[in-house]
Amino acid sequence: MLQQIDKGEIKPLFQATPTPTRAPESLLLEGDTNFKAGKVEDAIVAYQEALEMNPNDAQTWWKLARIQTYSSAFLITNEAKKARLAAALDSAKKAVTLAPEDSTAHAVLAFTLDWNADSNFHSADEVQDFLAQAEQEALFAQQLDNTNTLALAYYAEILRDQNKWNQAELIIQQALERPDANQWMDVYRISAYVQETLGQYNLAISEYEKAIAIEPNFTFLYTRIGANYRKLASDLAFAQGEEAARPTYEKSLEYFARAVHINEQIEVEDPGPHLSIARTYSQLGEFFIAAENVKKALKYQPTNPDIYGQLGVIYFRSRNYEGSIFSLKCAIYGCSGKESCQGRGLERCFPDLDENPVDVPGLAIAPNTIVYYYVYGSVRAALSREKDNHCDEAMQTMSEVQAELDRNPEAYTDGRETIMSIVEAAEEICQSLNSGTPLPDLSVPTAESTEEPGEVMSEVTATPSP
Repeated sequence: MLQQIDKGEIKPLFQATPTPTRAPESLLLEGDTNFKAGKVEDAIVAYQEALEMNPNDAQTWWKLARIQTYSSAFLITNEAKKARLAAALDSAKKAVTLAPEDSTAHAVLAFTLDWNADSNFHSADEVQDFLAQAEQEALFAQQLDNTNTLALAYYAEILRDQNKWNQAELIIQQALERPDANQWMDVYRISAYVQETLGQYNLAISEYEKAIAIEPNFTFLYTRIGANYRKLASDLAFAQGEEAARPTYEKSLEYFARAVHINEQIEVEDPGPHLSIARTYSQLGEFFIAAENVKKALKYQPTNPDIYGQLGVIYFRSRNYEGSIFSLKCAIYGCSGKESCQGRGLERCFPDLDENPVDVPGLAIAPNTIVYYYVYGSVRAALSREKDNHCDEAMQTMSEVQAELDRNPEAYTDGRETIMSIVEAAEEICQSLNSGTPLPDLSVPTAESTEEPGEVMSEVTATPSP
């Protein structure tokens, strides 16, 4: 008996029973269910666990690639988006390698390549290379199966991102006429995306509503509807005044609030809808409530430098110049300890309220972060005085802005003149300070970005998707 106990043939009483191994099908069902529920990150984990058990299942690989691609829309920083899209591309390529004759695998690879074609973290040549590969994959997917509606829809999205807008509208209309179009949220999302490009914002909203009918918990769709209503409101305010536009702004806020509500129900801490609400209130000039919503976003991601930058810009627009310095500095150069709490709009850290010091990395200068740099530089210059001179720091920041404009001129075709006027205003202030002449007034123009925080599609101009 002792020998059998030593060999493990006789087990001690009351040991826990072995945990049964889950079948891959169970994990796939969990992944599908989580995606339908809006739990994007949980869905990714379930698919990855299924692939650990069955790494040669091409369908699971392309499902993972599709959701990884979409999940990038919920991320804030360029680094996070780029990493997630790179992972999605690897997954899509794996699917095609395992099933080279699978039309849907090639379609998803085209979709993933298209979303990787983002000028915020790739050069112009790289963007065009991604788009060319995406077009080839979409066309090949249709050659393998000319009834593949998903492949046709993704092809329309690629055409739109190649600025072939009329052709994109024609192709997506063909996809909408397919009998299985209502099975794919993607078809209506892309239709809405094309309508946005053409300035048909009401039609875009209608198409997003159809996408929501298929995926009612996919909050990205609600934020896009909110952004379209906000664009309509902005145009109405310009034509008829803010009072006339107020109901449309409120409609925008309603959809952002619905996204927040869904996230609360499924216990997803997504800062995106709060940032969208903040942007809308900022456009209305209601900066206090805008700042409060950004602070809510920072509670979810207290180490995210981009959110600090957005808070800094709101403080600047509300003329809280001193307060904007802490937030903007955290955004562009990073911060830690007490400075990180001040960057969140606090006087100090309050550990008992979960407002703890954290390490915040700085953001590299890029087309969608340059606003934080030139606003910070302009404030540092404008608040400088003879006995409190910050012009050295201000001019260092402005030199980085100038270098970025020279390094990447194609990204600033429309905004370069405005940004340069801000740089020149800061230089004038510092030159006046050094020469002893009266300082100019603190009135720095802002070239406000048209991009939705947490999203990567412009509301006004045509930019690469997603």
